[in-house]
Amino acid sequence: MKRMAGLSALALIISSTSGCGWIWGPEGYFRDRGSDYLQAQQTAPMQLPQDVNVAKRLDPLLPIPRNVADDTAKGEYVVPRPQPLSAVADASDYTLQKSGDSSWVMGQHPPAEVWPVAIQFFQDNGFRLDEQRPQTGEFTTTWQRADELSAAMGKRLSAAGVASDAETRVRVRIEPGVQRNTSEIYVVSAERPAGSSADVAFTNRSVNTGLDAALVDDMLASMSRTAEQGGSVSMLATRDYDTPSRVSLSEDGSGNPVLNVGSDLDRAWSSVGRALEQGEWRVEDINRSLGLYYINLAEKAEKKDEKPGFFSGLFGSKPDKEEVEARAERYQVRLSKVGDNVQVTVEKNINTVAPAEVARKVLGVIQDNLG
Repeated sequence: MKRMAGLSALALIISSTSGCGWIWGPEGYFRDRGSDYLQAQQTAPMQLPQDVNVAKRLDPLLPIPRNVADDTAKGEYVVPRPQPLSAVADASDYTLQKSGDSSWVMGQHPPAEVWPVAIQFFQDNGFRLDEQRPQTGEFTTTWQRADELSAAMGKRLSAAGVASDAETRVRVRIEPGVQRNTSEIYVVSAERPAGSSADVAFTNRSVNTGLDAALVDDMLASMSRTAEQGGSVSMLATRDYDTPSRVSLSEDGSGNPVLNVGSDLDRAWSSVGRALEQGEWRVEDINRSLGLYYINLAEKAEKKDEKPGFFSGLFGSKPDKEEVEARAERYQVRLSKVGDNVQVTVEKNINTVAPAEVARKVLGVIQDNLG
């Protein structure tokens, strides 16, 4: 250790007296090699002896691209940093996605916020809602003729080949996107001849791709206008969207409190997260793949738009990490799919359940905030 300390001290003295050019400079050991490729030279292809036969052709491992704009450029080149995802998302709240003949809308908002905007578009165009299932993210319209819809929508149906006396209905499905707080909105239509009373079922794949694509395009334009105009989102609608249809507090076979929150895991995850955000305790971390919310009962919830008052900012100070750790009361809220139901439990850690009084208190707050 003494020898290493001596060498370190010697290196420090040398660097401080003679400069750091030999370490960090253009010719230093740790120099920036980002522009070295500009000086690279192409070497001749490898030649094999004439008496050697190979079954596979030997191609260059790292060939120089032929579409290089200028291979005589000199000087240092700074590689541009990739644009962050958030900046890309801010460019447009809603975008069109396509895969083969299918198209859908990608929204940079959680499903609960997209739900009322999607419904508003169809109602504005004369569609009457038949069934709404917020817990599964689906709603359907009633059977209607083109002349019962708005003039613009009637023309859309006609252009898509729908007979003027035929009846059409639409199913809209809103799913959580791959990234957090995003949504995917799908539209499928169904048709039946005039005078028919048959209840034609929706198919998983589009039957009239032209009509479905037109509806998606119009819905995208409407949603984009709403976002540009700063359209407000109905908080009642968002609450109804991800609120489970049935919530009950019970006990498992061991007497531990259990909160039952419907049957759809995605909606349950969203609704429980919203309930915890409205609670009085801090959510320190989440793990969606494990279905866990990590909470600290000793810390107050962090409010997004809450700012400290003048005197608290002047005389108060945030507790340091040691203080927070000393008084921490950490638990984890777990969501589990059990049969046809989703259960919420509270644990101290992966091997220990929380005390019954603590679990009942946390689950009770979640239950109250779900209503």
